[in-house]
Amino acid sequence: MLWAAFKQRMRELGYEQGRGTSYEFRWAHGEPDRLPALAAELSALNVDTIVTAGTPAAFAAQRATTTIPIVMATGVSVGTDLNQGQAGTGRNVTGMSDLAPGLSEQRLGLLRELVPDAALYAVLWDQTNPSGTLAIREFQDAAHISGSSLSVFGVQGLAGLDEALAAMARAGAGGFIVVPSAMFFADRKRLVDLALLHRLPAIYVRHEYVDVGGLMAYGTPIRDNYLRAAAYVDRILKGARPSDLPVEQPTAFELTVNLKTAQALGLAMPRSILLRAHQVRD
Repeated sequence: MLWAAFKQRMRELGYEQGRGTSYEFRWAHGEPDRLPALAAELSALNVDTIVTAGTPAAFAAQRATTTIPIVMATGVSVGTDLNQGQAGTGRNVTGMSDLAPGLSEQRLGLLRELVPDAALYAVLWDQTNPSGTLAIREFQDAAHISGSSLSVFGVQGLAGLDEALAAMARAGAGGFIVVPSAMFFADRKRLVDLALLHRLPAIYVRHEYVDVGGLMAYGTPIRDNYLRAAAYVDRILKGARPSDLPVEQPTAFELTVNLKTAQALGLAMPRSILLRAHQVRD
């Protein structure tokens, strides 16, 4: 659906598939180890632009080519050596960033508001994602400031999800926050189901997690990223260099909650959260 939105926006900008425009798609299906080979395939095709989803995909694309422009539909550049945000620092990478300053602190604050009496809060981290370390640092700083106890649980693949959440439950975590990850997003239904299985309240980064039964999400509307990515591609195809285009930082955020999931977990959704929610799923 997201790539359909991207292609629709490209059509609106004048790029009609089959009439001078074609697309090559490669999918890692939640397996980060496949990304280098897939990026190399696209580079070998000498495509005009590579559009990526997630920081690991952007890194794989940059390692495959230093000349083909790369546009991140999602990912984190600043602090990861992909691009420092300003025009002129991007090598061949530009696009949209997912990690706005203070966003991790806000997500931790929401979890503390939801389960205020928890002795421990947890963070689920995709260890294959270079941008995850930035979010982890922010969570740890926010936990220190708020006086909260925080533990980080990392996985290197989808196969580790069940054990990571089981370990959280054994440690007595009152709930967990998911660090942005294209790998998690690709298998979000399974992650949501595991959170419910282990009786763990969780905060996700996109409303799409809530749409499949997740408890709560706070972040940018991901569809907007793909529409903006099309605008970046348009400018590049018209002659702009990636280094001319600063990485966009997110400015719009949405809070989505799922009351049915809250009930299944035996939680009463605080009125303070409901009043701020943009979308409430019954």
